[in-house]
Amino acid sequence: METKTLSRDGTRIAWKRSGQGPAVVLVSGAMSTGATLAPLAVPLAERFGVTVYDRRGRGESGDTPPYAVEREIEDLAALIDAVGGEASLYGISSGGALVLRAAASGLPVRRCAVYEVPYAMDDAEAGARAEYTARLTEALAQGRRGDAVELFLRLTGLGEEVIRGARQSPMWAGMETIAPSLAYDDAVMGDGRLPRSLLASIAVPVLSLAGGASAGWMREAARAVAETVPQGTYRTLEGQSHMVEPGVLAPVLMEYFAQ
Repeated sequence: METKTLSRDGTRIAWKRSGQGPAVVLVSGAMSTGATLAPLAVPLAERFGVTVYDRRGRGESGDTPPYAVEREIEDLAALIDAVGGEASLYGISSGGALVLRAAASGLPVRRCAVYEVPYAMDDAEAGARAEYTARLTEALAQGRRGDAVELFLRLTGLGEEVIRGARQSPMWAGMETIAPSLAYDDAVMGDGRLPRSLLASIAVPVLSLAGGASAGWMREAARAVAETVPQGTYRTLEGQSHMVEPGVLAPVLMEYFAQ
């Protein structure tokens, strides 16, 4: 990261901008930093001034307790102000939920694009989210960061053998370092259900994307977002999963943000 901006509560938010043109801010999801979205920023920077940043509590950004979703919206407000006073936003997964909350709050946002915000689409899934929240809160309160990471990986659908392998990987220490931020993403997701009244209040265009190779409920949730916001559009990216390829996603975002 090259620049740090002070958020309203004094937290330093680390960010990097590349390219020239209308401002676009990329918002990462759980267990990730601004570097996760850097490959997507490269092609977008051919037409836009693209900002990637470390959300509070991860990477080079600071953190100031107690956490509240409003603080992350203030972080985005500070970034938008720093890059010109208006921006389009893209968010993936729980980062997409943060983008939608930011747009609903009235930040100076031109357009929003979100990829597979994992809203629960039935009671069973909502119940599983509630159980995850309770177990995550307990694990973090007891300092069991590794267990917190495991809970998240299970929530994403990874099998036990894959998780055991991840624990032995060089990346595990870094995952434990930012594990407390899992609670932040959980808070951004609320109770996990589609926030219909919030979405209905968004006054800017929203492009909701999903991968054609992703689980059916992911596409259902993405379509529901587009159908609930007043100016929503749904699109499927064929052959893509939740780990969407920047080379496939970038042209879609470039066309949309250029409108």
